[in-house]
Amino acid sequence: MLTKLRPPKDKCDPSGTSCSTGIKLGVMSIGAPACGSNAAVRSFVRVALTKGYEVLGLHDSFDGLIFGNTTGLIDPTLPDKKKVKPMSWTDVQGWSGHGGSLLGTKKCVGSRYGMQKIAEKLKENNISGLLIIGGFEAYHSALEMAEARKEFDAFCIPMVVIPCTISNNVPGTDFSLGADTALNEITDICDRIKQSATGTKRRVFVVETMGGYCGYLATMSGLAGGADAAYIFEEDVNITMLRDDVFHLKDKIVNMGVQRGLILRNENANSNYTTDFIEHLFSEEGKGVFTCRKNVLGHMQQGGMPSPFDRNFGTKMAAKALHYMSDQIQQSVESSGKVYRNDPASAVLLGMQRRHLSFTPVEELKKTTDFIHRIPKDQWWLKLRPLLRILTKHKEKAYTPEGIFAGVDDFEDEDNI
Repeated sequence: MLTKLRPPKDKCDPSGTSCSTGIKLGVMSIGAPACGSNAAVRSFVRVALTKGYEVLGLHDSFDGLIFGNTTGLIDPTLPDKKKVKPMSWTDVQGWSGHGGSLLGTKKCVGSRYGMQKIAEKLKENNISGLLIIGGFEAYHSALEMAEARKEFDAFCIPMVVIPCTISNNVPGTDFSLGADTALNEITDICDRIKQSATGTKRRVFVVETMGGYCGYLATMSGLAGGADAAYIFEEDVNITMLRDDVFHLKDKIVNMGVQRGLILRNENANSNYTTDFIEHLFSEEGKGVFTCRKNVLGHMQQGGMPSPFDRNFGTKMAAKALHYMSDQIQQSVESSGKVYRNDPASAVLLGMQRRHLSFTPVEELKKTTDFIHRIPKDQWWLKLRPLLRILTKHKEKAYTPEGIFAGVDDFEDEDNI
């Protein structure tokens, strides 16, 4: 269906502006770019057109929605570029293989612009359903709009959030779009760094990863790349831990014959034990045994081309979000054509939990969220931390396997993964 040249004639015209239902849906990105968001937009637009919905692309996040023709405001000599416009079948041609965000995105929350302005623009554009693709800011903005429904009825429409961030720090889902591509990038870079360290002989690299206060990238890339340690915000970093890791590296290089070491550090692991501090400490304490260098990976972690997993994951998530939104609209559309829906189930986050896609009301997720550090209060991957140190021959007491033992018939047979 997604590979056809045009939508069905009885549902929508090729331009995407004359559709059978007469209902408009909006799609926007909020947060930092992450691979897989373009595949999600492509899937949402094309599936919506086949169902007779017109899709408005809200370019550049809330900036495009509120300010509209922003190019002319920045430079009056340039022609205005419309930021809210219908998306046709061919507009999203080839989007699934592109990284970044072709729709345009910005790291901000709705309250920064004012909920009244957002409500006015949604009503002005007659948007009856909204898909938000992005990270923690996308989830937070959806929550703000859901909580503002009592004051602004423009928010009383079906809203679905698809988590898309390399940090994987959004509550309500085990995996976010873009995280797989980022892990592939970091692991590939760490393999090259280890190769360099082995060639140089007796060298330790301290590598800084992104992720905000979430240590998912540092932990999982450390596990995949064979790191000796991964320092994250969720586990306290102290001088005793650093000292023990220096002893471990010395023993590894002197007695075990391994000629290199790799340490990963999340960018916000500790405000005092910075990447520079750890590099200087290891350089001083390792004198005569090993040398130490640092490497801050930066924005290259966001990846170039999306991994096959992120492309397929984004496509499936957006299609499922559209079907859910369509069901909500059909249940709440009035005879006048207006859509009004204000129950918690109409403002949801679509996430993968234990390999199943599920919709969770954003208001329910509020109590499981640490808004100060922008992370969920409970994170499944923390159970893998002891395994990281066991594999590098650290002394660790216990490792709890993540997962459950079950037979083939113990789960409902759903093709939703």
